[in-house]
Amino acid sequence: MMEDVFILLGLIFNLNLPLLTAWLLDHWLGDPLWMPHPVVAFGKAISFCEHRLNKGNGRFLKGALMSVILVVSVYFITFFLLRQAAYFSPGLLLTLQILLIFYCLAGTTLVREVREVFKATDRSLDEGRKQVARIVGRDTSDLSVQEVRMAALETLAENLSDGVIAPLFWYLLLGVPGMLAYKMINTLDSMTGYKNERYRHFGCFAARLDDIANYIPARLTAFLMILASGRPRLLSFVGKYGSQHASPNSGYPESALAGILNCRFGGPHNYFGEEIWKPYIGYNNRPLTTDDMNIAVHINRRAEWLMVVAVIFTATLISFCS
Repeated sequence: MMEDVFILLGLIFNLNLPLLTAWLLDHWLGDPLWMPHPVVAFGKAISFCEHRLNKGNGRFLKGALMSVILVVSVYFITFFLLRQAAYFSPGLLLTLQILLIFYCLAGTTLVREVREVFKATDRSLDEGRKQVARIVGRDTSDLSVQEVRMAALETLAENLSDGVIAPLFWYLLLGVPGMLAYKMINTLDSMTGYKNERYRHFGCFAARLDDIANYIPARLTAFLMILASGRPRLLSFVGKYGSQHASPNSGYPESALAGILNCRFGGPHNYFGEEIWKPYIGYNNRPLTTDDMNIAVHINRRAEWLMVVAVIFTATLISFCS
């Protein structure tokens, strides 16, 4: 009986070895600056296309065509590379899988950045503003201490969805190629999904595609955060505030964290010289502290762990049933 259990555990471990190894590497290394990153290549490809297509008439169609071609290309190039690696060597396939999954997970790097924001803000407001500018797209030059810390925590919650839960969700559905395709969608949105004069039409399709790709993961992220907190009653809080955000998805993980911390997110933000009001999430406008950041990081880590376990369980069940 025990021998059968060990055999089963061995099969489960071997089936999920790429994911487990990559996840542990992300916890250990984050995104090392010395390593080349595929998202950098994605950004260069998007920039190359955007400078040549984002002009004249038909900008929406040009942007949509660019987005579809880049996402589909990433999926099939990744699929082809994995097939070729499997042909040459199982060890090469395993190494490539681990590397690509590792590249798609971005939990540790942002946790480190958020910790640095709070440390810098404790030293001086000016340092905090400069540090938080590394992880947010808004103008940070006039932010107060409260707004600097709020920006960091909002980004931490949103990144849990974009940087960890969503990639794992698409890994479960479409494997490593689906994971890389999702990262391209996310990069397209982060570079062109703005509602300003330059990108309003050209980046509209990319923004909507990102909304679709994150629809389930964002809500799953909020659920996992509440589960990690051990306070299921907060689901009603997420239900109340999650849909009030300007984004159809970002409000869910942000509202989960606001409920857990009993604080308030949202308010006025300055993007590219334009003031944009985001609906308030929560009602307790209390000062945010380093203790809040530590709680948020703890929740992030537990939610990651729950998602990894869920992916392993589901993938194993599908494998044994097929």
